[in-house]
Amino acid sequence: MHDQLTFQDPVTRFPDISPPKQDQPEPGLDVELIPGTDRGEHSYRGTGRLEGRRALITGADSGIGSAVAIAFAREGADVALAYLPAEEDDARHVCEVIRAAGGKAVALPGDLSDAKYCQQVVHDAADGLGGLDALVNNAGRQIAVEDIEDLSDEQWGNTFDTNIRAMFRVAKTAVGYLPAGATIVNSTSVQAYSPSTHLLDYASTKAAINNFTKGLATQLAPRGIRVNAVAPGPIWTPLQVSDGQPKEALPHFGKNTPLGRAGQPTELAPAYVFLTSTESSYVLGETLNVNGGQPSP
Repeated sequence: MHDQLTFQDPVTRFPDISPPKQDQPEPGLDVELIPGTDRGEHSYRGTGRLEGRRALITGADSGIGSAVAIAFAREGADVALAYLPAEEDDARHVCEVIRAAGGKAVALPGDLSDAKYCQQVVHDAADGLGGLDALVNNAGRQIAVEDIEDLSDEQWGNTFDTNIRAMFRVAKTAVGYLPAGATIVNSTSVQAYSPSTHLLDYASTKAAINNFTKGLATQLAPRGIRVNAVAPGPIWTPLQVSDGQPKEALPHFGKNTPLGRAGQPTELAPAYVFLTSTESSYVLGETLNVNGGQPSP
């Protein structure tokens, strides 16, 4: 398999998938996803861009978070992984890949909707890694609901708790550890700009993340801490089959992009590496769109 540094046609670099209708209980597992994803285990080649860095990545067990964790390890970083206890099988696999790359992996299961865990996971990551100089707020919750009349207060609150309130809590605690030169990268979405009708709560949190990123970047810039975001488009992950999309939409997932296909998690990883590495030292408050060509601000 070609790595991410090889000259390739982006249309055909990965296959145009037509996922069958399938269902997993939330939060979903990569190990049970059909077809499987490319998270970079065999396709990401590191070049030492994050040598010596110590990163906490939330939602690092599967999907985009796992691809970022693998890429960071291949680039020389040690990684602490935050994930739900139900995702232990996926997390164990990612830890094995990180260690095989020569990196340190610290597994920190818990629920980011719990305010105490949001604080404790940062303390434990810093203890386990011997410090902290990179944070990737990636964990997210996405449940499709077609009609606002069926969107419960409970779901609205749970989505905001996981997607934006936890991000605030984790970042607030992490800032106490981050030195000048450290970075925070937040996962937002194309949904922040072009919300799907069945993702009102999810899309609203992603728009909030864009604003939070810009405001925090301005606030922390004088301290030498850079804050940016990555906005994925339709990426094939377990999030989509654990009620993240209507089941009948799965076979067509991602086909409406200019590239004509859904993205793979490993295609997101270089964006997070760039925004975490020193080569992006003059980039702050930026939202980097990785969405297969969908127009966005």
